[in-house]
Amino acid sequence: MRRLNSQTLILIGAIVFVVYLAGVPLVMLLYGSIRSAPIGEPGATYTIQNYIRAYFDKEFYLLFLNSLYFAVGTCALTCLIGTFLAWVSERTNTPFKKVFVVMALVPFIIPGILSTISWILLLSPKIGLINLTLKGLLGLESAPFNVYSMWGMIWAEAIHDYPLVFLLMSAALRNMDTSLEEAALTAGSSTWTTFKRITLPLMRPALFSVLLIVFIRGIEAFEVPALIGVPAKISVFTTKIFLAIHQFPSDFGLAGSYAVTLLVISSIGVLIYGKITRREERYATVTGKGYRPRVIDLGKWKYFTCALSFFIFFLAVILPVFVLLWSSFIPYYGVPSRELMGKMTLANYHYILNYPLAVTAFKNSFYLSVGSATLVMLLTSVIAWVTVKTKLPGRALLDNMTFIPIAMPGIVLGVSLIWVYLTLPIPIYGTMWVLLLAYITKFMPYGIRAASASMIQINKELEEASLTAGGTWLQTFKKIILPLLMPGFTAGWIYISIIALRELSTSILLYSYNSTVLSIMAFDLWEGGQYTYVCALGVLMVLLLLVMAFIARKLGAKIGIAQ
Repeated sequence: MRRLNSQTLILIGAIVFVVYLAGVPLVMLLYGSIRSAPIGEPGATYTIQNYIRAYFDKEFYLLFLNSLYFAVGTCALTCLIGTFLAWVSERTNTPFKKVFVVMALVPFIIPGILSTISWILLLSPKIGLINLTLKGLLGLESAPFNVYSMWGMIWAEAIHDYPLVFLLMSAALRNMDTSLEEAALTAGSSTWTTFKRITLPLMRPALFSVLLIVFIRGIEAFEVPALIGVPAKISVFTTKIFLAIHQFPSDFGLAGSYAVTLLVISSIGVLIYGKITRREERYATVTGKGYRPRVIDLGKWKYFTCALSFFIFFLAVILPVFVLLWSSFIPYYGVPSRELMGKMTLANYHYILNYPLAVTAFKNSFYLSVGSATLVMLLTSVIAWVTVKTKLPGRALLDNMTFIPIAMPGIVLGVSLIWVYLTLPIPIYGTMWVLLLAYITKFMPYGIRAASASMIQINKELEEASLTAGGTWLQTFKKIILPLLMPGFTAGWIYISIIALRELSTSILLYSYNSTVLSIMAFDLWEGGQYTYVCALGVLMVLLLLVMAFIARKLGAKIGIAQ
């Protein structure tokens, strides 16, 4: 009975905390969108006028089409690149395919704002390195490429997102038992028929899941639409929400109605994703009976796939990294030349390190990254224990509530928290605390998946033995469960710390002067036209991410061994 009571208290506490993190902002967003007066003004009434203004404006339908076009285009190009590289590395005999695995993950380390900036510096009609080089070599009068277009936006976003597709599709291809394909080929089926009738249906759940995830990421993207779309006069929902709040006076009601619309679109995608993934067991082919992955012999075509893969990595990895490094060492942006090489300097790094807000931004980003990753993994470890190891009623509700923020784009979460902390008597708006709560809320779904996957692998007998020996739940969790969770805990911590350090879409609506983070600092420098300084800051951000990931992995391994 004592153990049951403690489990019930833990469940109730977890539900209350998750409701506060995920449920309260959602309720306040809906409340703000039907409020007739701005935040803090008395005498407001409930009205649908904000939705009428939004939906009966001709610009709304252009926003919807642009957002849909951008998300679908990004989805198609991202899946094409990521799936091709996954197929090459997992199912073919292409040379150097192990190198592809490492290179495919490099864009994941580069923050979205820096990836976007690098493509502006490469494909801008006026200053783009590729355009300037081709104009000089071919004698062209106009730039052959223009990043300030819808296809420029799609390309920049796809290059940033394809590592996610690569990881998910690699896992799907790696775990697919190819004996069914071999049986079809042996029975006389052609390669195309086998692919259409066997391979494609087996890949369908993973492929649909990837398509929906990337579509949602395209709908909620902010960096590319803000840095490329706004100058190109291509508006989407995320940039419209940002501009509605940052205009004077701020139109929080209109921003709320747009945010709710964006939330509905994302929620529909998440619901479809959940429906598809719940039926994945129908396509399970990995068993203990002779399972083996089959490598396809491409013959001479393996050199073509190798060359094409290296060309993709040249465009997606080498060029963006090169332009960031090159620009960080020169006094002004320009095409590489002997003249500029002779002027290479560390002045940009000196400027960044002595920038008035630099120390504050580095400290804030580090504290928020480490703090949010640690708190998310601790919280989700407890939630995973409740949902996996207990049979308490309400555990399924807790698991579903923890996953709710996955449907809340960063810009929507920012609007929600503005309403929460400018309405409730909790004086944390504009401080580090509101950013920390925003990060914990946004990254909970990622933490719960990592923690649940590891919790399932822990035998309940170990926990029962500890409790039988007189150990309390807290002692058991600290000394038994948490050390056994360390591999998944560390993996989730590294992932969350990386995405927290580069977070922009939520932070840009909630920060103040004293709570500035590195992504905001980079955004402000870019808006001020200080291109070389932004690149120097970007290089330092990437180095910080690599150091944090390396230290975390080492500490996680040592803790696991020590325990």
